[in-house]
Amino acid sequence: MSNQAITTKKNRLALYIGLGGGVALEWYDWSIYGLMATFFGAHFFPSNNNITSTLDALAVFALGFVIRPISGAIFGPVADRIGHKKVLLWSIGAMALSSLAMGIMPSYSEIGTSAAILLTLARLVQGVSTGIENPAASAAQLEMGRPGRRGFFAGIITGSFNQIGTLLAAVVAFLASMVFGKEIMADWGWRVPFIIGGVSAIIVLLARLSLPETGASVSSNKKLESTAKVWSKIWDHRLGVLAIIFVTGGTMIANYLFLTGLPNLANTVFKENSTSVFGLTSAFYVIMVVAGPIAGYWADRFGTSKVYLILRILLVPAYFVVLLYSQPGLGRLAVVMLGGGLVVAFNQTLFLYINATLMPQEIRTTGIAIGYGIATAVFGGTASYLFIDAQQVGKMWLFLTYSAVVCALSVVIYVWARHRGAVSEEEHVVQPLEQGATI
Repeated sequence: MSNQAITTKKNRLALYIGLGGGVALEWYDWSIYGLMATFFGAHFFPSNNNITSTLDALAVFALGFVIRPISGAIFGPVADRIGHKKVLLWSIGAMALSSLAMGIMPSYSEIGTSAAILLTLARLVQGVSTGIENPAASAAQLEMGRPGRRGFFAGIITGSFNQIGTLLAAVVAFLASMVFGKEIMADWGWRVPFIIGGVSAIIVLLARLSLPETGASVSSNKKLESTAKVWSKIWDHRLGVLAIIFVTGGTMIANYLFLTGLPNLANTVFKENSTSVFGLTSAFYVIMVVAGPIAGYWADRFGTSKVYLILRILLVPAYFVVLLYSQPGLGRLAVVMLGGGLVVAFNQTLFLYINATLMPQEIRTTGIAIGYGIATAVFGGTASYLFIDAQQVGKMWLFLTYSAVVCALSVVIYVWARHRGAVSEEEHVVQPLEQGATI
């Protein structure tokens, strides 16, 4: 692909839709399940108690977190050996089909327990897809960006587009509920958001077909001949994987604390006005969308490592801002979410780019996938529960201290990895795709 072909407006648009749009769609499909669970739970897990049906549906949701690191272990080496584009095409296709399946599959009243089995299988496919989508996209965007602009490009692709997908899920759920009403939503309206996600994937899939191939597979002197050699090299770079686990872990705790823990505390425990809480949460999503290119620009302008370390150190006191919301009050919640949350937003939109710099090109997807999957399962999946539980026993400070310690460790281990040469500085992260072929 020539430099002229890559730099045309049409090709740049295809790149943003294909790579960034795919990331957004993955997170839309992932999030819409949780938002719709209260409506469709009884269709697949019938019970006299709607709460029980919803909890059963959410238990299936949790399986998606468990499967992520397994997905990374299986498909990460595949992406590193055959190229990112092929895996990204499979990923978006699998996500689209599973989303469509959930939108049209028969319920318990039609096929009995087979309905729950089909739903579980579809959700596992989504977990496998999400487990490789972000790592492969993170690796690809680093190699598609031109030197001096990689941070900005990554801030948009794996920063802003992540949040756009989650925000769109909340907007579609809100609009569907407003148009159909509670009774229709509980009957069949919940299917519409799933179908929207599946159909939208066709546009993204077509755009991805035009993406250039990236990864060690395009460089004969870096391509690893076997999966065993991928794992051998992963072991050699285990310090980088450990750094990815804690870089991701510190971010995931903050993410789920601010986007799940605090809203649940406000709605369930403090009985705040739910519309106002939703408005604050939506405002926070918008902040994260805007924060992506800003954080990326800072990384390009002042140095990736320096910006990451400053933002991560600022995250430690940002955790303790949450203590301001130890009693009801929308004003206090707004200060916490839009004040301390600003630091969270910048960390959230930059961490995937940081992860990509912690792995060499030939094992980049595998290393990111393993570290990201472990961190999400261990730190992200437990954050909201631990936060609410600590608040209920009057020890919110204990959870926040734990969060700050994980965050501090992410700084220490990153500095250690950088000192040992595990961090690839921006100016020599990768070679261009071809002579002059940068975006």
